[in-house]
Amino acid sequence: MRVLFLGTPRFAVPSLEAVAKAHQVVAVVTQPNRPAGRGRHLASPPVAVRARELGLPVLQPERLREARGALEAAEPEVGVVVAYGRLLPGWLLRLPKLGCVNLHPSLLPKYRGASPVQAAIRHGDPTTGVTVLRVTEELDAGDILGQKEVSILPEDTTGTLEARLAEEGAQLLLEVLGALERSQVQPKPQDPTQASYCGKLSKEDGRISWQQSAQELERFVRAMDPWPVAYTLHQGRPLRVWKVRVTDGDGEPGQVLHLSPQGFVVATGSGAVEVVEVQPASGKRMSGAEYARGYRLRPGERLG
Repeated sequence: MRVLFLGTPRFAVPSLEAVAKAHQVVAVVTQPNRPAGRGRHLASPPVAVRARELGLPVLQPERLREARGALEAAEPEVGVVVAYGRLLPGWLLRLPKLGCVNLHPSLLPKYRGASPVQAAIRHGDPTTGVTVLRVTEELDAGDILGQKEVSILPEDTTGTLEARLAEEGAQLLLEVLGALERSQVQPKPQDPTQASYCGKLSKEDGRISWQQSAQELERFVRAMDPWPVAYTLHQGRPLRVWKVRVTDGDGEPGQVLHLSPQGFVVATGSGAVEVVEVQPASGKRMSGAEYARGYRLRPGERLG
């Protein structure tokens, strides 16, 4: 089929590769280049980079209406949306004769919105999954065309889980596109009473609340990896926290209880965690033990 592909981050790359191998991608629409890294140099989104490597036509409009003429001229039969980053206008939804489908990394209607993978890890769900649905003008509310469940491992971060979901989602997307081509899809309406939502995260959302339990905090740290990254304050300076382990201990939330061979133990609202990997402001990632030695962290100090 003639496919219009809309996507931006690394999560969308496996889907782009799979669709380009099986169908004719007539255009790839992705976000404009943005400043990135410490130097704030303009960088292309991962989808734009991979699309150009595959020799596909790439459009990066600030507003979709700027590309309307080019998209209409491309005459797509179906639109595929994978983490594009913006809602699609009605004219674009109606452009392909088979409509637009979206790959979403949750088992809808659970976790509609921008941060479903983080939400699943943070809430301690044993499983999550991927959903392919019809795109409507209401966020993540269209009929379900296909789903696949994926287990969440005890050590999963958002980064590791997203990578698996991206691969599983790409295969599910091909199955749904094949069914669409053969007119064999069986849409399943979502139950809006079962819907839950998770918004777009900001850097401030990574701030640790030491009042939560040790188990909640451990899941929170994994959910915030690789972005926005969990952080706390030590002596008024930001300290990124990359990895913690649940352990025994009791004290005031945020209080450093004692040092350990791998790091340092901090009390939470219930129990304690051993902080085993951190990153000071403008510094490199290091073990909690290295940080405790280099920054003279002492039992009794309070974080946060």
